[in-house]
Amino acid sequence: MVNENIYILSIESSCDDTSAAVLCNDQVLSNIVANQEIHHEYGGVVPELASRAHQQNIVPVVEMAIKKSGVAKEDLNAIAFTRGPGLMGSLLVGTSFAKSLALGLNIPLIDVNHMQAHVLAHFIDEGQKMPEFPFLAMTISGGHTQIIKVSGYNKLEVLGETIDDAVGEAFDKSGKILGLGYPSGPEIDKRAHLGDPKRFKFSKPKVDGLNFSFSGLKTGILYFVQKEMKANPNFISENLNDICASIQHTIIEILMDKLKKAVKETDISQVAIGGGVSANSGIRAALEQAEQNWGWKTFIPKFEYTTDNAAMIGIVGYLKFLEKDFSSSEITAASRLKI
Repeated sequence: MVNENIYILSIESSCDDTSAAVLCNDQVLSNIVANQEIHHEYGGVVPELASRAHQQNIVPVVEMAIKKSGVAKEDLNAIAFTRGPGLMGSLLVGTSFAKSLALGLNIPLIDVNHMQAHVLAHFIDEGQKMPEFPFLAMTISGGHTQIIKVSGYNKLEVLGETIDDAVGEAFDKSGKILGLGYPSGPEIDKRAHLGDPKRFKFSKPKVDGLNFSFSGLKTGILYFVQKEMKANPNFISENLNDICASIQHTIIEILMDKLKKAVKETDISQVAIGGGVSANSGIRAALEQAEQNWGWKTFIPKFEYTTDNAAMIGIVGYLKFLEKDFSSSEITAASRLKI
């Protein structure tokens, strides 16, 4: 895109992963992620513990990202960071660090919307096919479920979103009902391969337009399990793989029904996914099948760019750098931030 090399250091701290990356233009030189295992004991992310862990992790993670990239910090052109949405305590750690480092190095500061980064992660150059504007993006994670019309790097319009739980919550809460650990999504995905997806039928919520709802599905699964357990206390253990396969099958149908509706309404047949739940093998397979069945052009991110990571923050930072879209040093974190 440009003749000279632009080096962006990016920082992501919106939830429980501390991540730093260095990009040269639209290519990733390093992408370091420190996970916080402690939350597994609590069955979900504990905000206070998350922010403390970010404070411990951020300096070594940034140092490692810079070292692995082979770029001296004096050669960095800008610092990009996640402004929001996310957990306020976690965001403040990354925001404060980014502001201080940019000030110390006397280079521009660039704030990034976390959800926009999930969408634009597809523009990290690794020799893969990239979507062309306009395209539809479905962001699916523990905190978000959205269908977005993307007409340009900075022109994103939310066409539909969840009115209650996000799809990641649906997986995790269903897993909790079944006695699975946190996060439950990967375990449900793993067991779904071993079960019959049509063994048990769960009702799909009726929601107008392109919006989603998953709270009713979660409640339906709870009542179903409670009823079956009364008749057979060993019901879960005897049928776990089939239950997981049936839950995953239902969730994928809900997502794909809305995507088909969005493609029909917008007449846009380029479809990309992003967010942590886009690592789900069933969703990936359904999207690949849609490409064959309906002629869509589909775009599925590499696994390392599905969960929260700084490389996706860096690609947005690079694109904003080209437009000289810099942030004031007075900018603050925002836990609720719209695209």
